[in-house]
Amino acid sequence: MALTWRRHPMPKITKKLVDATTADGRTRFLWDDELPGFGFCVTVAGAKSYVAQYRFGGRSRRMTVARHGVMTPDEARKEARLILADVARGLDPAERRIEQRRDLTVSELCDLYVSEGMTTKKPSTIATDKGKLARHVKPLLGKRLLRSIVRADIERFQADVATGKTAADIKGGFKSRSTVTGGRGAAARVLGLLSGVFQFAVNRDLRPDNPVRGVKRFADKKCERFLSPAEMARLGKALTDLIDEGANPVAVNVARLLALTGCRRGEITGLRWEWVDWDRACIRFPDSKTGAKVVPLGAAALGLLTALQGEARTGSVFPGRGRDGTTTAVWKVWDKARQRAELPGVRIHDLRHSFASVGASGGDSLVVIGALLGHRDTTTTARYAHLSNDPLKAAADRIAGTIAAAMKGETTDNVVPLSKVAKR
Repeated sequence: MALTWRRHPMPKITKKLVDATTADGRTRFLWDDELPGFGFCVTVAGAKSYVAQYRFGGRSRRMTVARHGVMTPDEARKEARLILADVARGLDPAERRIEQRRDLTVSELCDLYVSEGMTTKKPSTIATDKGKLARHVKPLLGKRLLRSIVRADIERFQADVATGKTAADIKGGFKSRSTVTGGRGAAARVLGLLSGVFQFAVNRDLRPDNPVRGVKRFADKKCERFLSPAEMARLGKALTDLIDEGANPVAVNVARLLALTGCRRGEITGLRWEWVDWDRACIRFPDSKTGAKVVPLGAAALGLLTALQGEARTGSVFPGRGRDGTTTAVWKVWDKARQRAELPGVRIHDLRHSFASVGASGGDSLVVIGALLGHRDTTTTARYAHLSNDPLKAAADRIAGTIAAAMKGETTDNVVPLSKVAKR
């Protein structure tokens, strides 16, 4: 989308003004009345930053001063004043910044990528990527100069992550703990992120090539476990028994609703009553991993929510004592339930896979299953194709049956003689 360069008469840029400004479906620039050339930008995605605009060598140039939050408006204005002062002395701040950044370390590049290269990513993805950079990339490559990294370094980096060289047990804040184990799958995923980081460097003219390109990644093995009807029955009984024994009912009902909807864990633990559309029997999520989506509710799921609602009309469906208001007891109850149901290796996310597998084996099309799960890319749903009774499988059954009957010498109206099959 082309940038909008309209100048609007605006008052002095303040934090109140920046916080209140929205994208309005387009990238917007607001300019300060106190310092000409100092402005504020908000992108279509909602990312906000301070900019300095000037002319040098007959060309108009604009450079980012800082992202909103990293600096206050007053701090950014002071920095912009220094940038514009360099222009007045005959220096080009943008070129000088490029020269300085060519000597960046990989750690400094990661920080630059976090501040300027993640503007289109969702907050949950940003948090995950920050963790990968901090726990894998910086410890192994952080001190190296950006321009010194070659393909062999990347291959060695992937091997080190795969063998657990970055493994760690990290204690976080409120009841949080992060266990970094490494492994081939983790190495492949981190390498995908690192490729984006180096491509960002190429786009910013910080180095001429992307050293991750051409490096063969380890296979990222997808963990897909589908519960059979018998296993579902054992899990259901285990959850009921836990309720009878006084387990946290909120956590138990989270697991039940996950099984009945195929939603992601965070979607259900963060579910609010305002998002439930009772008239149309669906949940209208304002945001998710793939953006806003509508999840239809089957009768069983709708019945569970009806039983839980009581007098509530707003607020969290599954309140808890976590920082974000969602329940923190889900993991403890889930561990007890899967042990009791003799499903020790089953993850809570496998309830989502099981929901899809039931639909696929029942004859629902992959398009329908993808819509129910909220998949944005049809290739994501294709993992369930082998479970589906699709036309190809039906055709294979029919053709094999015809040939088997012919080989037995059977003659029916539905059997095509092998001689005619060969002629075709």
